[in-house]
Amino acid sequence: MLINPIYNLLVVSTSTIHGSGFLDYIKEDFVKFIASDELLFIPFARPSGISFDAYTAKVQEALDDKNIKVTGLHEFQNKKKAIQEAKAIFVGGGNTFLLLKTLYDLDLVHQLRVQVGKGTPYVGTSAGSNLTGLTIGTTNDMPIVYPPSFDALGFLPFNINPHFLDPDMNSTHKGETRETRIQEFHQFNSQPVIGLREGSWLKVNQGEIKLEGTLTARLFRPESEAVELAPGLINF
Repeated sequence: MLINPIYNLLVVSTSTIHGSGFLDYIKEDFVKFIASDELLFIPFARPSGISFDAYTAKVQEALDDKNIKVTGLHEFQNKKKAIQEAKAIFVGGGNTFLLLKTLYDLDLVHQLRVQVGKGTPYVGTSAGSNLTGLTIGTTNDMPIVYPPSFDALGFLPFNINPHFLDPDMNSTHKGETRETRIQEFHQFNSQPVIGLREGSWLKVNQGEIKLEGTLTARLFRPESEAVELAPGLINF
């Protein structure tokens, strides 16, 4: 699968892992990746209904010790210009449907595609990672709002399933596993899906995709057995 060699992406399963603070476990890689003391933050996913200001402040607090200035996109009157001038972009997690709807409503989807296509570093966590794929059809979120399209930013030629969970053999829950739901997705959709476990992320640079972290990821294709991807370069 061909990836635009200009893209610089950090596609992160989650912002917070068990026993760690917000962005703590990935902070060093995050800071090295953006290579900037300024960060444009897109807070539109609003986890738990948090306000744009409070969400932006949370990111700023997490990066204070790295002397990075964080500014929320909502603070700009001309949001397209803010994206055009961004040194690095971070799209936080929360509700993917709300995030994508807000971007469409503000007519910012195309501008994000253009800017990242010029090489501006893009970091996504959770919902922000969902947006890097072809569609948001493999998000784990409730459809609390209805975006005009499920088409995402399309930086990657597959879909992302962040927070991927393996079946718990000791659980009494009889509902669908995450793998079952992805299989249901593949009854009607043809694109591959990569399930990213907590603490894992994809780094995309110079047309290559590298799985980072210590865990494997799970690759799903229609009418095929799922396979485990080891950390390192991913070759489809």
